[in-house]
Amino acid sequence: MIYANLSDAESYFGINPNLDRALKLLTPDFLSTVGTERQSINGDKLYVTRFDVCTSTDESRSFEYHRRYLDIFTLTSGEERVDIAAPEKLEVREQHDDYWGCAGHAEQSVILTPGSFLVLFPGDAHRPGMAAAEPNIISRIVFKILIEQEV
Repeated sequence: MIYANLSDAESYFGINPNLDRALKLLTPDFLSTVGTERQSINGDKLYVTRFDVCTSTDESRSFEYHRRYLDIFTLTSGEERVDIAAPEKLEVREQHDDYWGCAGHAEQSVILTPGSFLVLFPGDAHRPGMAAAEPNIISRIVFKILIEQEV
């Protein structure tokens, strides 16, 4: 997992070519163009979507993790808490495609605001959409990056 400021994105180049490509797009100009429909950048290997959602205080919401895709989260508005837990400490409740939905408790949390980003590698269990304080409407940009091998 990587949690950093957008201005530091280039510090993480070299991990994966499609991650590099996504990190280069973490600019206000590009982020302002992302819509709510999936936007392909490199087919199924790299795509981006905007989600406009209201954060929640419901601690029973599901965690999720992926095995083939890496996620990058960044916000263009609002404030969001993303809870983190070790997947082996969670109970898998559903699985389809590259999605594992789990129940459990947060071990750590990060607070996303505009200007920060979070990279979630395959196997990083996370519970997005949590209220940092009070529920609020957020615009979250999510990049999905196919990792050719399981990490």
